[in-house]
Amino acid sequence: MNGTIVVTGAARGIGRSIAEKMASTGPVTVVGVDVAPELGLSESITPVQVDLTSADGTRVVREAVEASGAPLIGLVNNAGITRDARLLNMTNEDFSAVLEVNLGAAFRLTTELAPLMSDGGAIVNIASRAYLGNFGQFNYSMSKGGLVGMSRALALSLAPHVRVNAVAPGLVSSEMSMAIPEEIREKMVESIPLDRMGTPDEIANTVWWLLTPLSSYITGEVIVVGGGRSLS
Repeated sequence: MNGTIVVTGAARGIGRSIAEKMASTGPVTVVGVDVAPELGLSESITPVQVDLTSADGTRVVREAVEASGAPLIGLVNNAGITRDARLLNMTNEDFSAVLEVNLGAAFRLTTELAPLMSDGGAIVNIASRAYLGNFGQFNYSMSKGGLVGMSRALALSLAPHVRVNAVAPGLVSSEMSMAIPEEIREKMVESIPLDRMGTPDEIANTVWWLLTPLSSYITGEVIVVGGGRSLS
């Protein structure tokens, strides 16, 4: 592969692993986007510190892509937040914030960058196994389900020139999952047939595959990377 790949939520966790994986695989320019003031990414990654929910956030990313001087061949919409609560305790602010970051920002950035995508390019949206429904994560599950629907709709809209898929991680060892109370987290691991949490690198490997020509006949699909938990 030779071109530019944009990865959002690139400062930590899954997004960081994806950005570093892409930067290590060949002659590509990786644009790592995050709201964090210090991204701390390797020197081979172009950092863009911006709030994608702001009015000019997507424009700043587009300018970075244009300045790279290489064709846009990939976009990974990974940025996401949680504001967990039971439905009756969910505030309007928390509900709106999660949908705005997890779904709204991905939609607007995709709309901004789609005209720049090269023929044969690929978009990967990072959903979550939670799109199937998770207790206490009404807004998060809804936002990730929206990403799945958006991926399938975009796959139709952008075919045959650009492929669009979604990756739905299960329980992954990251800052977000480690915030889950230990007792609950242990019970979740017990329900995973592979008997462990996944790693950010394992998600990054799947995303890398979907961005490369190795998956050239796959579009509009959702790949659950969850150690078999969806089997139970």
